[in-house]
Parts: sequence; C-alpha cells; structure tokens
Amino acid sequence: MTATLRSASRIAVATACLLLLSSPAMAWGPRGHRLVADLADAGLTPHARAQVDSLLAGEREPTLAGIANWADQLREHDPDLGRRSARWHYVNIGESGCTYEAARDCPGGDCVVEAIRAQAAILADPARPVAARRQALKFVVHFVGDIHQPMHAGYGHDRGGNTVQINQPDGTRDGYGSNLHRLWDSGLFRDMDESEAAQRTRLLAEVPTPGPAVTAADAALWAEAACRIATTDGVYPPRPRIDARYIATWRPVAERQIVLGGAHLATVLNQALDPQGE
Repeated sequence: MTATLRSASRIAVATACLLLLSSPAMAWGPRGHRLVADLADAGLTPHARAQVDSLLAGEREPTLAGIANWADQLREHDPDLGRRSARWHYVNIGESGCTYEAARDCPGGDCVVEAIRAQAAILADPARPVAARRQALKFVVHFVGDIHQPMHAGYGHDRGGNTVQINQPDGTRDGYGSNLHRLWDSGLFRDMDESEAAQRTRLLAEVPTPGPAVTAADAALWAEAACRIATTDGVYPPRPRIDARYIATWRPVAERQIVLGGAHLATVLNQALDPQGE
C-alpha cells in the first residue's frame, strides 16, 4: 500500500470514528422503546388515547409504539433537527454523585431532563399548532424511554459507557465486540427465547395500578435513579467478556426500568392530554 493510500485509509477510519463519537447514543434499542410505549398505551385514559389518535393521524404507524423510535431516526430524515436535539437524549450526572443540578448539568436546557419538561409543555398546550404538538409527542415518548436507560444518566467521561469495550457471547468461540452502552441498549435482551409480544404481556402485569403520581417535573428524579443503577458495583464488568451471570443479574433491572418508563410515560401523557382525567 502506498503512503498516499495509507494516509487516506487512516483519514477514513478517523472520520468514521468522529462520526460515531458525535452521534447521539440510542437507548433501549427499537424493542425497548416500543415496549415502553406499549406499556404506556395500556395506561392511557380514553380521552388521552383519543388525543393521541388525533395527533398521530396520517403517520405510517399511528401508535405510540410506532413513533417510539422516531427521535433516533432523525439523523436520516431530518439531520438539522437531529443535530439540534442530539443532547436531549441524555444527561451525565455520574461524576456528580447522581445529583442533578440544571445549571451545571444542563446548560441551555440541552439534556433529557429539561427536554422532557419542555416537550411535555408543548404537548399540553392546545393553542400550539398540531404539527408542533405531534412532534412534541414523539419526543416525549422517546425521551421518557431514554431517561430510564441507566447509561443515559451515567458517567460523562466514558460517554455513558460507549467507550467501555466488552465482548458478548453469541454462540461462537469469539463472541462479538460491543460496548457497555450498547449492551444496556439491547444486548441484555439479545438471544431471548421470549418474543417481544410475550415479553410485553409479561411486563404489562408488572405495571403498577393505579399509575404513579408523577409529573414531567419529576424527570430529574428519574435521571438520578437511573444514574444510581449505572454507578452500582458490578454494572461495569470486571473483565470485557460478558457471561451469563451478568445477563441474569442485570436483565431484570433493565426490564424494571422499562416498566417504570412505561408507567411514568402514561402518567405524563394523561396529564398533558387529559388534565381533567376524563
């Protein structure tokens, strides 16, 4: 290989790495976000569900689950909004003892805590244009899922576990390379014998009834609770190779966060779309 080709190769690799580092991290993966949305849908009041149906009319899949991953797809269909909202997916408070302070942790309102509050307010305002409220609904559904994924409220120095390399078994000798953030996004649910539909049915039975007495203003508390999970001993594995014991220990914790996310999302949507509780 010539020096020119080697140089070009190094530049290409470096560019790819920079693009990866600059892109917003996904939370839960498509399956997890759909589960949060489906669990929330089951807790909507009839009036709130009618409002959701009206706002989502014309969408390709006009359900909460159908739009749950929209905010992670913005880089493809609306790059400008994707860039502007990139920081709304997470907040880094692991280095601060999992205590949220807006001025320190969310300058300019650019973090998941303030994004939930701001978008819920837009959604709740009937004077806003329908398009703005529809977009706010999509953001709220996604961000409430995000904030319950522990790595989205964890350490900043490793980008929520994105730079912590791991190896997850996949039935082969070598397994496959991943990172801690992606493990919590979707790796914990990889190779489950249970279908998504069966998992949804099982988790629905765990959703508290009546729903929790929370508001969008409680988003900081959700972030702090998620952060405490992310910083718990054992979440960062002692060695790169992930074993079955790790999965068995932390998958139920991740599922509990999905259940909480669904319950909290239902309450936030009911308050925004059905404030009279009809």
